[in-house]
Amino acid sequence: MSAASRGVVEPNSTGGLHVVLGAGAVGTRLAVELAALGARVRVVSRSSRPQLPGGVELVHADAADPAAVVAAARGAAVVHQVLNPAYHRWEQDFPPLQAGAVQAARAAGARLVSLENVYLYGRPAGRTLTEDSPHRPHARKGRVRQRMAEQLEVLREDGELDVVQVRASDFYGPGAGDQSAIGDRVLAPLAEGRPAWVLGDPDQPHTYTYVPDVARAMALLGTTAGTAGVWHVPNDPRPLSTRQVLDLAARHLGDASAQLRTTPTWALKALGLVNRTMAEVAEMAYEFEEPFLVSGARLTAALGLKATPYEQGIAATVDDLQRRTAVLQ
Repeated sequence: MSAASRGVVEPNSTGGLHVVLGAGAVGTRLAVELAALGARVRVVSRSSRPQLPGGVELVHADAADPAAVVAAARGAAVVHQVLNPAYHRWEQDFPPLQAGAVQAARAAGARLVSLENVYLYGRPAGRTLTEDSPHRPHARKGRVRQRMAEQLEVLREDGELDVVQVRASDFYGPGAGDQSAIGDRVLAPLAEGRPAWVLGDPDQPHTYTYVPDVARAMALLGTTAGTAGVWHVPNDPRPLSTRQVLDLAARHLGDASAQLRTTPTWALKALGLVNRTMAEVAEMAYEFEEPFLVSGARLTAALGLKATPYEQGIAATVDDLQRRTAVLQ
């Protein structure tokens, strides 16, 4: 039984070089968190030039090229996989990207810390999702995620690779932008005093995971020995609905409540006929049509990492949007 399944960890830490594959919102924040812990950090990105702390190395390499990834991760003690291909390209691109990360970790003799999501669980059917929830995906992207996750589980269980799998619910937070279900496309209209369009039923309870909490969880698990296994990122445990979360944004903006409009699934499917991304979103709309709650209590109990309250996270997300908007004006 792994330390993760027991809910306990050993006190010694994993030092050395930490290589972060991916420089999006999570990867950039992860570099910040690792640097704050005193780790040596190298970020690998194909083209972006993220704002990184002093002392963090930036290497340009194509994550789709296994040889390039192996070279970029040379000397690593820990490889963090936070890659995120285009939503409509998951089936084609995601498994090879993970294979490259695995190859890089093996070549370096490193631990692999891999970011995952909760699509592989399928519909909650009234259950709060935990690390022990069965894998019952019914959507294509969920099945992709299941295959990828179970491949890593086999490598760990067979003793071939030290693997930590970190799972998050739907992201929100600074830098998440349009990729978040409650990101720029929802918050920008609210900031302008206009109604915002949201997915599904906004009055259903829904767990959102704060991007900086994802980074903190990965940094902590990557620098603590004995954490091999599956962990959920801690989330605000209150079963707030999407409407209640966005009401927090409205109040931070000085309004009493959020004006919301809903996009029905049939409309998403119709849009999907001409927009591939909308077709992919429609496939996952079930998450927003029923209670969708995800617990990260195990990690809090094991390492003391607590979730950022929605009030604080939403305020920081709105402030980040307003700063970026001001720069463009």
